[in-house]
Amino acid sequence: MSDPAITLYRLQACPFCERVVRKLRKHDLAYRSRFIEPMHSERDVVKRLSGKRTVPAIVDENTGVTMSESANIVEYLDRTYGEGAEGGEREVA
Repeated sequence: MSDPAITLYRLQACPFCERVVRKLRKHDLAYRSRFIEPMHSERDVVKRLSGKRTVPAIVDENTGVTMSESANIVEYLDRTYGEGAEGGEREVA
């Protein structure tokens, strides 16, 4: 089986990150977690992806979307994979 199409960049025990995790699980979406550096100034991998050093951030290879900010991500996941949404990977690894 191939790697999940969605990668979540997150911090340990981050409430905003957990909000996104709950939404991914609600929609039965397989995802890969990448835990990043706690020091804001050392989050270069996230900065390269989303243009910001904030987490959570996701990369969705299904749609080509990269975004940060938990509220935006949750809205995107509902719109893209929620009830009545078209397409999307629903298989969980």
